[in-house]
Amino acid sequence: MKAFRLLSALLFLALYPALAQTYTKEVSRIIQAKCQQCHRPNDIAPFALMNFDDASSYAADIKRVVSERKMPPWKPAVEGSAPFRDDFSLNEEDRLTLLSWVEAGAPKGDDADLPEPAPVSESPWELGEPDLILSMPEYTPPRVADTYRCFVLPTGLDETRFISAAQALPGDKRQVHHVLIYIDQTGESAKLDGVDGQPGYTCFGGPLIELTIGGLLGGWAPGARTRHLPEGIGQVLPGKSRIVMQVHYHPGGRTAPDQTRIGLWYRAADKVEKRLVNIPLINERFVLPPGESNIEVKASQFIFPFVSGKAIQVAPHMHLLGRKIRVEVRDADGTVRPMINIEDWDFNWQGFYTFTEPVKLPANSTVWLTSYYDNSANNPRNPNNPLKAVRWGEGTEDEMCLAFVGVVFDNESLLPFRSGSTR
Repeated sequence: MKAFRLLSALLFLALYPALAQTYTKEVSRIIQAKCQQCHRPNDIAPFALMNFDDASSYAADIKRVVSERKMPPWKPAVEGSAPFRDDFSLNEEDRLTLLSWVEAGAPKGDDADLPEPAPVSESPWELGEPDLILSMPEYTPPRVADTYRCFVLPTGLDETRFISAAQALPGDKRQVHHVLIYIDQTGESAKLDGVDGQPGYTCFGGPLIELTIGGLLGGWAPGARTRHLPEGIGQVLPGKSRIVMQVHYHPGGRTAPDQTRIGLWYRAADKVEKRLVNIPLINERFVLPPGESNIEVKASQFIFPFVSGKAIQVAPHMHLLGRKIRVEVRDADGTVRPMINIEDWDFNWQGFYTFTEPVKLPANSTVWLTSYYDNSANNPRNPNNPLKAVRWGEGTEDEMCLAFVGVVFDNESLLPFRSGSTR
């Protein structure tokens, strides 16, 4: 299949150079739809692609990364994944259009053919100004490989709110490895806050508080983008609760003060029909032998016996040794249905993926997570030299077999009050 696609691309470029598209008519629309969400000022990409001068300056780079299928960095494979909202992958037609344009010398075209420019905000908040912004106190992590610190953020809300989106905004992305956002309804976090004389508290292994069902509000990792939940769905943020923000610091050199913030967007209560619950699929009992290049690890989870529901989103997670990861539903009759399949895992590009149509979870169905790891010397991302056995752990050089599945249940009254601690 790959050889056929390559041959098709070569034939296209060889036989139709005279039909090369222009920037103003075709290429600008592809870049606007598929690239500008990252390639814009003050965002995650190293350069902007907002106009013809930008695109023509980086034409050779565009050709290289598009030819190698490295960009755009949409990770879910077509085969083995359900369709997702906000899919910014390139189809073959768009891909060949970009390559043809570069081969033809990156012609500009007529300015009259340009589309209306996409709105660009200078705000770091991806969905506009949040309804509520919470900020941790300034904190300088120690100069060690991995620090997990939880910061307790009172919401100041007396009444319950429903959340449609949450964004963690790292103060210093050079140090912040990832962020998880939890809801504390018990007040336990306040007893831990500042006991060692520093803001927050050490929380290697989890937030160290009991979590009610729905206690994970969201998170951030490199490459994650913030999106509103589908209409009619919200996450519950009870009044008088606290947000516990767990920040994993992994400094690449000298440390510096960090002040990570959280932005929350509300959804009106009368617009919420179902509440979202993030359920973890997790396997903490595995060993990745040194030298092995295709190690399979599985995890499974009954959603809830006798309670049906729908999966709204999924967020797979591994570290540096991860190569492939797959989540699927197995019905009671043995039918297997795909949720997500990533065949070229990259820690730098991950996040919560929202299904175009919810994935049905019949009563007694099981959601399975299957991960594959490469702990050999041939893995350029392997951080260990010499090689060593790797197990579950919170450190960057450890590994994880984990996915969060965002679920809404058909009969919420049957949900258990507490789900125990997640990690």
